[in-house]
Amino acid sequence: MSLTIAALIVVSTWGLLRDSVNLSMDAVPPEIDPREVQALLSRLLGVREVHDLHVWAMSTTETALTAHLVVPDYQGQEELLRQAVQGLHEAFEIRHVTLQVERGEQRCPLADEGTI
Repeated sequence: MSLTIAALIVVSTWGLLRDSVNLSMDAVPPEIDPREVQALLSRLLGVREVHDLHVWAMSTTETALTAHLVVPDYQGQEELLRQAVQGLHEAFEIRHVTLQVERGEQRCPLADEGTI
């Protein structure tokens, strides 16, 4: 009887255990494809490249993102950042967004590290 109860507990809490491990490892939530996120950001007007993209779960309901956007002709267009934040929220429910805009032709040294 105790083995049956133990098995029932393990089965019923398996999802919570999986989510807890993913949270502790700062894993990308399973419902988000980083390549789709990169594609969304790359389609924004003026964005030439997206790199150093990181997506992680802050909790079981909150997701965060950081990324570098290469925008050679960036003149402080707040509309670009507004569109990025709104698009990420609508498409992926990402609510905590930090974007670094890189201007000009000089590349960020992190761009060559092989991250998305």
